[in-house]
Amino acid sequence: MKFKLKNIVAVMALALAFTSCSKDDESIDEITGSGSLKIEFDNVYGSADFAMNTPYTNSNGEVVKANKIKYIVSNIVLTRVDGSTYIVPKSESYFIIDESTPASTLLTIPSIPAGNYKSISYGIGVDKAQFDLGATGQGNFLTTAQTAGMMWSWSAGYKFIAFEGTFTSTSVTTETNYKLHTGQTGTDYNYATISMNFPENALVRTTITPQVHIMANLKHLLDGTNKINLSEGATIMGGSKLALATANLANMFEVHHVHND
Repeated sequence: MKFKLKNIVAVMALALAFTSCSKDDESIDEITGSGSLKIEFDNVYGSADFAMNTPYTNSNGEVVKANKIKYIVSNIVLTRVDGSTYIVPKSESYFIIDESTPASTLLTIPSIPAGNYKSISYGIGVDKAQFDLGATGQGNFLTTAQTAGMMWSWSAGYKFIAFEGTFTSTSVTTETNYKLHTGQTGTDYNYATISMNFPENALVRTTITPQVHIMANLKHLLDGTNKINLSEGATIMGGSKLALATANLANMFEVHHVHND
């Protein structure tokens, strides 16, 4: 009887082990077809959920309210657990994230080879190789950017980020407008590439559309590794301050979680 009981327990344990294995453990040869991936950009400010025209206090004591936040996401590349990559076709890899248009903050990337993906990289802005194709080489995105107000002019180029609003400080007691626009300035192109690992693999399947939740901490634009004091100049579209803001982008984004539902 003890022998039979031991065998029953062993069989049950083996069955449980098989059923508890996730799709993440599938053999590469077993994963076929293609699927989609959703990427959500969730804007926050520090530890708070971001909201337009809401006061946020920077570490330098300035109280900042934003009434516009838009940024261009481009050139998405996904990396599988085996190190191979899927590069989203360039013609399908330019997006404008606009806080005032909720639908724009959720991207759907179709026709991705099924697999287990461990990381993502993307650009903030339009890469110089694309810009150098000229106005006729931009496809529909040129019109999209113009309509969204994400270009200064064709000769001046795209606005990679448009962050605008009002601020006050101990020295500026009346609400004053500020603007931070990143993009091409003189010899500096200011395009930034962001690379992040996923906290758990995104399992792209014909039957599973993972959703990657990215937190974009807007505080870092002015109050990141580099502290930018608006009281010293509230229009930032070039010069050393723009380079500092561009450098801050390295810590602005974080993958919070991945849904594999």
